Amino acid sequence: MKRFHFPLQAVAVMRTHRELRARQALAAATQACSVAEARLTAAQARAGEIAAGIAAARHGNFRAGDQAVFIALHRRECVAVDDAASQLAAARAEMGRRRDACVEAQRQLKIVTKLEEKARAVHRLACQAVEQSQMDEYAGQRAGKKKALS
Repeated sequence: MKRFHFPLQAVAVMRTHRELRARQALAAATQACSVAEARLTAAQARAGEIAAGIAAARHGNFRAGDQAVFIALHRRECVAVDDAASQLAAARAEMGRRRDACVEAQRQLKIVTKLEEKARAVHRLACQAVEQSQMDEYAGQRAGKKKALS
């Protein structure tokens, strides 16, 4: 019997590569999301420290010039927090899109894999049927030779 040949092998290879690229893109998006989370946390910590410094400075000698500088610095840090939050939201949205693309690529690969498994099973059954018919033919020939000798 012939060796197994899957006619959709090229499709399987392409879908395997597509699934691999989707996984890599998902990993990159996940990493970008974690970096964005770290930036947001750092920006929130800096804004909190500046706010605590402003509050502490109000208990001692009050200098209007210093307070104006601290408040301007605090506003910049609040803007940085907002920017980091929007970057995090964008990173999470991108991660969701990449996850959906990865799931779709896995589904497409699974379809071709199942088709290949079914084709292999059909080929295996055909091979077994051919082998069985050959064995039956050989057994029949041997039985015929034994009758001819007796």
